[in-house]
Formats: sequence, C-alpha cells, structure tokens
Amino acid sequence: MYDVIVIGARCAGSPAAMLFAQQGYRVLLLEKAQFPQDTLSSHYLHQPGVALLGRWGLLDKLRDTGCTPINQESYQGPGVRLDGFSIPVDGYRTTYAPRRFVLDPILADGAVAAGVEFRESCAVTDLVFEGERVVGVKYTTPDGAEATDRARLVVGADGMRSLVARKVGAQKVVEHPRMTCVYYSYWSGVPSGFELYERPGRWVVSVPTNDNLTLAMTYFPQDEYNEVRKDAESAYLEAVRTTAPDLHERLSQGERVEQMYGTGHQENYFRKAYGPGWVLLGDAVHHKDSITARGITDAFIQAQTLTDHIGENLHDDAALNAALRRYENDLSNTFLNLYQGVLNVAELKPEGRTEMLRKLVGHQELIDRYFSTVSGACSLDDFYNADLLTVLDQS
Repeated sequence: MYDVIVIGARCAGSPAAMLFAQQGYRVLLLEKAQFPQDTLSSHYLHQPGVALLGRWGLLDKLRDTGCTPINQESYQGPGVRLDGFSIPVDGYRTTYAPRRFVLDPILADGAVAAGVEFRESCAVTDLVFEGERVVGVKYTTPDGAEATDRARLVVGADGMRSLVARKVGAQKVVEHPRMTCVYYSYWSGVPSGFELYERPGRWVVSVPTNDNLTLAMTYFPQDEYNEVRKDAESAYLEAVRTTAPDLHERLSQGERVEQMYGTGHQENYFRKAYGPGWVLLGDAVHHKDSITARGITDAFIQAQTLTDHIGENLHDDAALNAALRRYENDLSNTFLNLYQGVLNVAELKPEGRTEMLRKLVGHQELIDRYFSTVSGACSLDDFYNADLLTVLDQS
C-alpha cells in the first residue's frame, strides 16, 4: 500500500513524486518508457521553471549537461524587431532549452534521491476502484507480468491522452479547436540565440540546446496540416526562408543532424482536475498549443502547487478534498490568462499585436515586461500599467 502512485515520470510526474516523497509519503512512480528516451517537445524552460529547478536542487545538474545558457531573446514580426528578456523570477533570469532525454532523467533521478520507488517500462492498463473511488492501478511489468498496487491517491501525469482521465471520465471543462501544426529538427554549425519570427500564417523559432545544436521549429495553421505533412521538410525550409531569411541562411551553411519531427495534434483544453482518489497533472489536466513553449514550466508549477496544497493532509478526507479543490481553482487562476494568450499567438495573425509592439521600440523596460508576460514572470494586468498606457497614447 503506497500513499501516492504517480503515473508518468516526465515533467509533471517526477517533480510531483519527488515533492510528495520529501513530505514523508511512500510514493511509487510508474513510467512506460525506458529512460533516457526522447519525446516531442518545445524544450524551453521559462524563468518560473528555472526558478523551481533551483528550488528543488536540480538546476546545477542541468547546467552540468552543457545545455547552452540563454540570456537574450529577439522577436521579429511585420515591421518590428524587439530585443530583450524576461525579468527574473526568484533571482533567476538565465534560461535553458534542454533535450528531453537529458531533462527527464534528471527529474526522475531527483525523485529517486528523495526516496521514490521508480519503475520504468511499466505500462498502466487500468485503475482499481472501490465503488466510485480510485484505490490503485494495474500495470504490466518489464517482463510482461500483470501487477496491481494500491494507494491513497493516484496522480495521472500521463499526458494529453491520459489513461487516468479516460478511466475516471474526466470531462473537458474548457476546450478550443486545434490551432497549429508544428515541425522541427536539430542543426549543427548554426549559431543561434533564442529567436522568434512571425508573419501572417507562419511562426518560426530557433533556440540553442544540448551538444551545441540548434533547435529550429516552424508553425503552420492547423488547416494546412494535411498538405504540409506530405512534404514536411520542404514546407519547413520554405517557412524559414520566407519568415526568417537570416536564419535560413545560417541553416543552409549548417547541417541537419536528425530527422524531422512534428505533430498536428495539439489539443487546447482544461479537464476536470480531481475526483475520489485521483488527480490529474501536467498535460493530462491542461494542454495547449506549444507555440509559446509553456508546457514544461506549467507542469513544474502544477507539481509544486498540488503538493503544497496537500501537504500533510493526504490521509484526512475532508482536508484532502479541500486541497484538491484549491488546486483545481489555482489551475484556472494561474493559467487561464496564459492559455488565452497562447491561443491568440496560435491564430498566426500578428497584425494587431505588432501594431502595439512597434510602439514599445525604444522603451526597454516595457519590452522586457512584454517578454515577461509570455514567461509568466509578469501578469497581463501588471504589463498594462500606467507607463504602457502613456506610451500607447503618445504613439
């Protein structure tokens, strides 16, 4: 009998398991993959995510992998270029964009060091119920045997296609259509900072990652997915050429060292977050278009929030239910505005936004605060302050 079973050991599950174990609970962490293993990702850690890695004592382990530190951001849209960076969070301003086969094992190792029992290559097949309450999980072990374990709380950190969400019937309480499709790959010999490029119908990102490689990503409208996927490499290169000519020139002088990766299945939703004996975390509870690279950072924040709310009250029915309700409320309070901001960018219609951004040129503090709204270091309410309104009125 465990206190907590966490399903999924990536950016939501491993931190949650670690934090529960640090609170003194007996925790089982199950992962269907065998680490290290890559996964589709936008890689980038915003300042709040870096700050949490620092708080958890894992940031130095990431730095030790040689992942390129990032201290500057540029954005180029129709008729405007901005250079700056988000304000710090808890003293952390430098960011990183690690490969997932680097980051995820660091997170899992942190959980093990905290006392978590970690089992890889274990595919969860079902939940165990007593009445309406989830009391455990069924899974296959690496040798193909069937196993069952029980727990006070089952945490579904098992992604967008969450088995836990499906088995408990967790409905989507907020949902929007798919907005974009994305293709990306990795390049050597391509110097790059954190660069964003936009024009109507296209969004291009380049960012340095591990092994001196540059990640270059292209976004297309969702309704172009079936056409783009027929020849993803050509569409990808043409998108870079017409949206970010300078980056295209650098790519032409470098070498693509991996295959093309991509997806047209980026859902946008919030699910019901909890019920008797279960709670959802990370992409299982809240998923959105990857265009602003919020996924990893938001998963970290959710893991910290969930475990903070539960604290020592896991075995008190009333207190646990109240904690899970607060966690669900925090999902809306913390992420709903960011979610709407992501959808706005994912429309790939920059005209209205770039008109405002052109007025920020020459006002570095406002530029940095604008980048901070995307990182989550600054709320939209704080961004739209008297200083900004004065600049907008004068322009």
